[in-house]
Amino acid sequence: MFKQIKIGTMVRGSQLPGITAYINNLGKFGFESIEITFGGDAVWIDDWSEYAKQVRECAEKNGMTISSLGVYGNPLIPDGENTRRSLELVIDHAELFGAEVVAGFTGRIPDQPLPESLPEFAKVFTPLAARAADKGLKIAFENCPMGGNWTHGSWNIAVNPTMWEKIFNAVPAENLGLEWEPTHQMCQMIDPIPQLRKWAPKVFHVHGKDATVLRDQIAEKGINCGERMVLHRTPGFGECNWHEIISILRMNKYTGTIDIEGWHDPVYKGELEITGQVHALHYLKFCRGEDYIPAF
Repeated sequence: MFKQIKIGTMVRGSQLPGITAYINNLGKFGFESIEITFGGDAVWIDDWSEYAKQVRECAEKNGMTISSLGVYGNPLIPDGENTRRSLELVIDHAELFGAEVVAGFTGRIPDQPLPESLPEFAKVFTPLAARAADKGLKIAFENCPMGGNWTHGSWNIAVNPTMWEKIFNAVPAENLGLEWEPTHQMCQMIDPIPQLRKWAPKVFHVHGKDATVLRDQIAEKGINCGERMVLHRTPGFGECNWHEIISILRMNKYTGTIDIEGWHDPVYKGELEITGQVHALHYLKFCRGEDYIPAF
């Protein structure tokens, strides 16, 4: 049976009833899925069964599924115990939400070249991958550099294809993959389309975020002038070819979701935030082909 790629958005995990109130507000606009993100800390949830029950029921009442649970901290550092424990907790309780993916950063040994983090990465994620596999879950690493580069940084090593090869060799688990987003690649002057053609089989979740590359400014000042040369945009306001992105995903039998990552657009922010996200929702549905119609 055909399974449509759902278009949704990201929701910050928060105390009840705050998160359910937010989901109810989203419900009137036609979002089809949500990713719940906990930053680096989900240990504050005392009763996972009750929390998941209320959130899932609220999402389903509004026509949404919960695609994934995200933990975006650094589990590789000594002070990363909360993040490590949070990853374990969301893996153990993802089934209660109906989620099939746990997403987040790999972590990084601060201010060391990226490959120096691989031994600690393998130490942390080998058991986490096995824990997730036992529950039928996938772990997807977001590709955001978080302001870091090859030699310095504090959060993530899953930032480009060179490191993807290394991390998947370090932990060769079939349920480890990518939470892919074209913006972070465009910031590195990588064309996301040929990259996706190669890496689509390892894409387990997609963030809907776009970008505009200021090529005239790069031509004048270069990329090391201290100014931002790529603007993060809400889909529909940037230059990504989402028609092609969705086609590539479908050709590779991707059946996950595209969840819009808002809160970055320099124009559609503040009082225009939801305006921008709803436009992105309609735009991505248009690129997808709108509603599924069975062949006859």
